[in-house]
Amino acid sequence: MKKLKFPTAQTILILIAVFVTLLTWLIPAGKYDSLAYDAGSNTFTKISLEERIELQATQETLEELSIKIPIEKFTSGDIYKPIGIPNTYKPLESRPQGFAALVQSPIKGIIAAADIIFLILIIGGLIGIMNLTGAFDAGIAWMAKVLRGREYILIIVVTTLIALGGTTFGLAEETMAFYPILIPVFLAAKYDAMVGLSCVFLGSGIGSMCSTVNPFATIIASDAAGINWTTGLNSRIIMLLLCTTITIVYILLYARRVKADPSKSLIYEQKESIEKLFGLGKMDTNIKFTNRLRLITLVFSLSFIVMIIGVSFLDWWFVEMTATFLVGAIIIGFIAGIKESDFVDAFAKGAADLLSVAFIVGIARGVTILMEDGLISDTILFYASNITEGMNKGVFANVMLFIYGGLSFFMPSSSGMAVLTMPIFSPLADTVNIGREIIVDTYLYGMGLFYLINPTGLILAALAIVKIGFNKWMRFVMPLLILLILTTMIFLTISVHTN
Repeated sequence: MKKLKFPTAQTILILIAVFVTLLTWLIPAGKYDSLAYDAGSNTFTKISLEERIELQATQETLEELSIKIPIEKFTSGDIYKPIGIPNTYKPLESRPQGFAALVQSPIKGIIAAADIIFLILIIGGLIGIMNLTGAFDAGIAWMAKVLRGREYILIIVVTTLIALGGTTFGLAEETMAFYPILIPVFLAAKYDAMVGLSCVFLGSGIGSMCSTVNPFATIIASDAAGINWTTGLNSRIIMLLLCTTITIVYILLYARRVKADPSKSLIYEQKESIEKLFGLGKMDTNIKFTNRLRLITLVFSLSFIVMIIGVSFLDWWFVEMTATFLVGAIIIGFIAGIKESDFVDAFAKGAADLLSVAFIVGIARGVTILMEDGLISDTILFYASNITEGMNKGVFANVMLFIYGGLSFFMPSSSGMAVLTMPIFSPLADTVNIGREIIVDTYLYGMGLFYLINPTGLILAALAIVKIGFNKWMRFVMPLLILLILTTMIFLTISVHTN
């Protein structure tokens, strides 16, 4: 009997969409009211499915709605999305999603995720231009010679730098650009693609999980919980150092095993196909890293530096990031002296190589749309908030950790999760006599841990770039995930009893 193949990322997401469609028939519909701030008119708008009511933007209004957040958090722009209003959950008439909604969900998702999809496609085009110049081959050959015998430094540096990006500004979607660039470097260092994938993805995941100054997670969640974002900062720094160290050691142990015996690789049977995919089979290791190729590599690197500066300090988002990479590709084309027709062909081919990844992002967004249209997300949140009644501190914190992990399947957006859940969950901390920063921590750690395997997040898109199956990733990451979960549970238990 022929061995069954594990389904592709696209098929997994379609199956998840079918499952979510069935859930909309089984889970009762319901909705919390939300509150949005309009800076132009300096007013609040209370939003429900039936009506929109304009309210004065005052502290008194917030207190009347049982929202314990300073008005300054809204007027300063710290909270820029509608937040959930506590005690306003209302059961609604069921809105089950049918076959038509299921079929349309990937299309709606692709439209809704157009910003990140275009970022991925333009990055693909930029990589296509870089491959045409030969700068990648020359740079990888040069780096392989420099790191010979010290390749482990690559694992430590890449994982640490990307974790720093995750903890400071939520480096996540942007990492899609790093896989096609860094995987060949790890392959040239005699590691497998799993090592390169894990350095980037786990670095980003651990950094975001232990966010310190990330405005899209820690800061917005703390604001929505009504506390200063620096409350609990020291414990998050400790967790960042602890979890990053555990992760790096885990990757190093696997990498050393693979380097010593390539047959120990979890993806050994794909070794040739992956090397061919990233051009290592035909790479000229003797290619000279000329000054022109160095300049091209510098412009390429500056594209990422400019992107990071823009996101961190200039309020840039997907449009600006995408434009940065497009400009970078054009400048590189001029420096390399590429003919216009060759430039267009190489750019289009590079974009086409990442088209399947773009579709995965769109299909995943479609799953979220199915849940929103079926009105089941808030119902799950409502029942989750009732589970913790009467618990002691340690049990409460750890149950909240798993509640947030589960909710992140339905709401993978960190900022969306924060503004919807924090006004509802953070008052629960008062009932068990712990600080609200513990709720922020459980939100960060719960989402961050599940992110490492969450099929509605970015893992399937990352795996698609590297052509690694989800089953192989699960085999690799599960021991680490269990270790991180146990570490987090112990840390949370200690935190609440010393709170």
